[in-house]
Order: sequence, then structure tokens, then C-alpha cells
Amino acid sequence: MDEVRRTVLFLLASQRGIRSYGSFSEEYDRVARELGRRGRKVAPPPGARQYERLLLVGGVKTAPYAATTCVLEQMFQRPVKELLGPADEEPPSARPASSRTSSPPVLNESELLMTARDAASHSGEAAALRLDELTLDQLHDDLTKLSREYGRRAPGEVFHEANALLQQAQINIERTRSPEQHTRLYYAAGQASALLAAASFDLGALPPAVSFARSAAQYGKTISNGPLQAYAYGMLAFMTFWDGRPSESVRLANAAQQFGGVGSTARRRLYAIEARAYGHLRNDDQARRSILASLEQTGGARDELHDDVGGEFGFDAARTAMSNATTSLLLRDAEGAEEFATTALTLLGNRPEADVPFVVSGPAAIDLARARLLRGEIEGAQEALDPVFRVPAGWRGSGMMERLTAARIELTRPGLRDAPAALALAEQIEEFSALSPARRLGGQSPLALEA
Repeated sequence: MDEVRRTVLFLLASQRGIRSYGSFSEEYDRVARELGRRGRKVAPPPGARQYERLLLVGGVKTAPYAATTCVLEQMFQRPVKELLGPADEEPPSARPASSRTSSPPVLNESELLMTARDAASHSGEAAALRLDELTLDQLHDDLTKLSREYGRRAPGEVFHEANALLQQAQINIERTRSPEQHTRLYYAAGQASALLAAASFDLGALPPAVSFARSAAQYGKTISNGPLQAYAYGMLAFMTFWDGRPSESVRLANAAQQFGGVGSTARRRLYAIEARAYGHLRNDDQARRSILASLEQTGGARDELHDDVGGEFGFDAARTAMSNATTSLLLRDAEGAEEFATTALTLLGNRPEADVPFVVSGPAAIDLARARLLRGEIEGAQEALDPVFRVPAGWRGSGMMERLTAARIELTRPGLRDAPAALALAEQIEEFSALSPARRLGGQSPLALEA
């Protein structure tokens, strides 16, 4: 860079040892935070390319915005017009020493003490920018509680609370310089994003659900957390076959199984999702192998997300049986579907009623009804659906609606559709579905039509 074209900003930044963009932006952030605390309006630091232009005379056509100017003038105690002026108009005493100077500058004790104080001040500021551990513990506890309550709370409620927790994690990331705390906060942000994905899906909003799942995967990648990435990829696999792309779903489920650190619960979930994808592909042999693989994941390997946090991140025997019942229906295996659905409902029946998640009990009951409809048992299907029809409107998520759509279509088969009991049951399904949040948001399942 020709010295004639250097700005005063270049000169002063060089003198202060913050010529590089990294050093400059760090000092800019420090000054901006201080001005912000005083109520001044400030802007983020200029980008790297913009910064380089500011170091050249004529590099920018107009002065920076007022919020940026405020910080620059505070940093260098000069009007911005002077900062962008040519450095060769500065008095020689203000210029940095030439690199061709034969001897290094002589330092006195006062300068050494000043440099030491600057270092101490910076290190003290860095130490101060560390959150109280209790703040992070509370965030972890809130996310764990929300995950464990997921199946017993309306998706809309979960969405609002998970969104608040995500924002809290994101704000706190900016308030700490501790790498260890950043890891915990990115992990929390990933969990909140995953819960937002699940809630969005249950509300029938597939595009936001996919976006949140990808965010969860990215947070997991940022901190190299295999279980979080595996969970997010599993969600994407699930949403992908639900969106009518089962081949891509198989690929995502396989990719999820490659992440390190996942336990048996995580693998059980991924095999169950893979089985569903193969079921939609009508690949009976692969689907049955994946079902068997899901049932074989009974080892003691654990991971924090799927086992210790659990809840929506967990995948116990009841949920596995429920998912495998749905896969069996895709294979038109009524006997297998009824067996898996009955197993799920039996396992859930052993729990206190307040601990039974609608997201598992509802789909399992509907699958039991669908299995009976495959055999033409309308009364048996009605009996299985009676508890489902008592589920409050706010809890009627996409998983239930997908299965009920399939049950409603099953009632149109020849031999069933003209029966009074079939007509009455179809009407109940339609009335029940009309009040679902997923239906009000326009959600529907293209794959339910082929079930």
C-alpha cells in the first residue's frame, strides 16, 4: 500500500498495534459495549473488506453511518473526517516509525507500566465476561423439563417456551468469553432448536420444522456433539419421508448413524425411522430388517441427550413399538401392526395417567384401529379410537392427523364404506380433525394417502 494513500486511521491503528482486522474489531467491540452501556446507539464493526477500504484515502465514497462513526471517534479521539484524511498530512511525530529504522525504539518504564496495565485491564474484562454457572444450570434444567413434558403439553405452548429458551441461549452466548460456557450454550441452543422443530412439525408447519432441525444440526456441528447431530439428522429423515422423499430419508438416517458418541437409545430411534422410510419405499425386506435392528438396540451404551435429558429426545420401548406399528401398516401387515400397537399401549398403561404422552398414546391407538380396519373390524376400530377422540384440540398434532387421514381413507374401501358404522366413524374423524392446530395451519401428509 502506497504511504501517500494511507489514511490517518491506518496510522493510528498501526501505532496502537491494532492494524489487523481481528485486533481492530476486538477493540471496536469493547468500545461499542462501553458506549452502549451509556445509552449511545452503536453498530457492529465494519466488515473486513470495508475496514480495508477505510485505511485507503478515497477508499470509501461517503462517511460511515452515525452509529459506526460514534465508535470510531471514541476509539481514536478524532473526528471521522480527520480519520479518513491522508496520513501524510499528519505531523511526523504522529506517524509510526519506518520499518527501515536502524535501531528499535527506546522504551521507558512508564511505557512498560502502561502496556502492563492495558494487558491487565483486558484480561480482567475477559474474566468479567463470564456468566454465573447458575444461569447455565437453570437453562439446562428448563430445557430438560420442557423436553420431558413435551408429550403432555400442547405443541403451541412448547413452541413459545422453546423459542424463549433459544433466545436466552443466543443472548448469553454474546455475554461470555468462556469457551466452556460457549459449548454449553451452543448445546442448549441446539436442544431448543430441536424442540422447536418437533413443535413446528406437530403444528403442521413443515418448512419451519426443517429449518429448525437444520439449525440444531449446525449447533451440534459447531461443538462436535454427535448425539445432537444424530438427533437432528433423524428429525430431518423423519420429515423427509413425511414430505414424500423416502429415498432421501434413508440416506439421512444412515448419515445420522455415523456420528460418534450416540448410545443405544439413539440408534433404536434411527433404525425405527429408517424402517418407516423403507416402508414408504415398499421395500419390505429392508423395512423388516430395520424393525428388527431397532428391537435389538438394548445395550447399555448411553448418551446425555437421548438418555439423561430424555423426554422428547428419548425413544423408549413404547415409542419404538408405536413407530414399528406404523411401519407394519405401510407393509399392510395387520397382525404385526396390531401386535406392536398393543405392546405400546400396554407399556403406556402401566404408567400413571399424568405421565402418558399424547404423542405416543394417540398414534398407537390410531394404528391399532387401522390394523383392525384392515381386517374389516369397524367396531374394534371404534373402540380403539374412543380414547383418541377425547384428546384436547391443542394436542392434536400432525402425527395423529397423518394416521387418522389414513384411517379415514381405509373406511372408504369396498365392503366398509357403505356400512352405517363406517360412515359414523368417518364423520367423527372429520369433526375431530377439523379442530387440530395442524389442520388450521394447512398441514397435511402426502404419504398418509398411500398408507
